[in-house]
Amino acid sequence: MNSTLFTLGRGIGQVMFQNNALSGIIMLLGIFLNSWQIGLLALAGNGAGILTAYLSGYKQEDIRAGLYGFNGTLVGIAIGVFMQISLVSLLLMIIASAFSTWVTRLFGSQRWLPGFTAPFIITVWLLLGICSFFFPSLLLPSSSVIECKPDLFRAFSLNIGQVMFQGETIVSGLFFLAAIFINSRLNAFYVVMASLLSVVVSLFWGVEYSMLNMGLMGYNGVLCAIALGDKTWKGAFYSVLSVLISILLQFTGMKFGMVTLTAPFVLSVWCIMGINKLASGKKRLNVLG
Repeated sequence: MNSTLFTLGRGIGQVMFQNNALSGIIMLLGIFLNSWQIGLLALAGNGAGILTAYLSGYKQEDIRAGLYGFNGTLVGIAIGVFMQISLVSLLLMIIASAFSTWVTRLFGSQRWLPGFTAPFIITVWLLLGICSFFFPSLLLPSSSVIECKPDLFRAFSLNIGQVMFQGETIVSGLFFLAAIFINSRLNAFYVVMASLLSVVVSLFWGVEYSMLNMGLMGYNGVLCAIALGDKTWKGAFYSVLSVLISILLQFTGMKFGMVTLTAPFVLSVWCIMGINKLASGKKRLNVLG
């Protein structure tokens, strides 16, 4: 029982790179404080992804570390965000969570690019496309944008909460930040940095206050900063650069009406990894020369 609870907790914590069951449980509590239905969907998607990994015979240490649970967690939450809850949508959630686990395994079988949340992105994009053609009545209408004034504290918190679609209350984001701090003060520092930087850049750029206040411009940057930030100046530089790239990608994607999900985060970090590899290659060539 404890082993299962720890695996489920890590499966949620790994959404924000926290291989810590307690951090995951605190994040789950933050989700439940926003919506108990979304909390249950997060657990269901997490469980479906982990169960699929068990049945597929994947490595036990990877399963226990939550590596096959976090994409399923995001898929489960996405069902509640984009669809009406029904037997059909719940069945699609189980299938999609299982599919995300298989895609995760495919990314894990190669060494060129880490999967991060790409399996979740691919799965949900496919799911939304399928529903648009076959089950359009399942899809929820887009929420209308209301003109408002900037609320900087709300924007700061929701930049963190929106990593898991929690854009209704600042409490969820604060719980996420506390969960990260418990596991890694360094990660928590980079989360704060990325969220603040996203707010400043968005204000300077003239982003609509509604998007700023909802945390839509910063959640990708939060993930970028955790993924790349370390104790070196190089890591700090790359994390800042990645945050800026993610904001640009998010802004561009939303202008074209895309459901961006965490694609700006994944593409930004892949870009930085490519830059770092090229820089390392040039240094080796200089040494050989």
